[in-house]
Amino acid sequence: MTELAAPAAAVEQFDCPMCEASAGSACRTRGGKVAPKYHTPRFMLVPQLRVELEVRTPAERGPGRLWQMGPAADALVPAAAARLTRIGYARCSTGQQELDSQLDALREADCAPIFSEKISTRIKVRPEFARAMEYAYTIKTAVPHQRVIFTVHEMKRLGRGAAELLAIAEDLRHHDIELELLTGPLQGIYNPSGHGAALFAFFAGMAESEREYVREKSLEGQASARERGRHGGRPKVFDDDMIAYARSLRERGVAVPDIARKLVIPTGKNKGRNPSLASVYRVLAAEGQAEP
Repeated sequence: MTELAAPAAAVEQFDCPMCEASAGSACRTRGGKVAPKYHTPRFMLVPQLRVELEVRTPAERGPGRLWQMGPAADALVPAAAARLTRIGYARCSTGQQELDSQLDALREADCAPIFSEKISTRIKVRPEFARAMEYAYTIKTAVPHQRVIFTVHEMKRLGRGAAELLAIAEDLRHHDIELELLTGPLQGIYNPSGHGAALFAFFAGMAESEREYVREKSLEGQASARERGRHGGRPKVFDDDMIAYARSLRERGVAVPDIARKLVIPTGKNKGRNPSLASVYRVLAAEGQAEP
């Protein structure tokens, strides 16, 4: 048996959901020829091949030649009907923390594959998490009737805040992928389109509460700062002394460009520099002295 023959034999136990090739036959193209590789929805039905990027058609099947039905074979019930796909994800924040307990729990839950990384949730892009989600989407897209469960040890391994959890939950809901929590007060499997919809609604409520809390704390902080005489925004270019000096120079007939060269900004990132002509004109316009 050739290197490609074993995967081909496993794949051909199933009818192809895409080209409708029957069990025992290779996949076919729209042009009526033997396809160079098996269609993704077909080999995704074989659990041990789901991590493959593709399954090539063996030379003895005659890829590129006119397609003919192979020997009749009893089609198997798609694997999706017999078992589900659990995709595990484990994460800890620092190098000092360990992943072993999470990985052991995910293996015990029959997760395959399992993605793991040591990275803080403060990092916006988590490569292994992105790979895990992409793998789940690929399975669900290729075999829509396959039951796919995204499994984590506990909810905090998913994300840091309610808003991020809501975004993740919405992605799972959109792709009809279930979420499983192995421990914690919300332990269980949640189907976003079934009884688990309440959990996803809970995430949405958490996110809205968090946004309102952040807004209230921000307003309280601004009010407290104003009471202490601190005002937000950019620092003023002109203080009262500069304005009075600019006004007196203008009253004596000094040109605006010369006034700008005589003034020095006292604070801020432009401290020690001369103000722009536009700034001087604005100050004098407020005092009714901006005319050339």
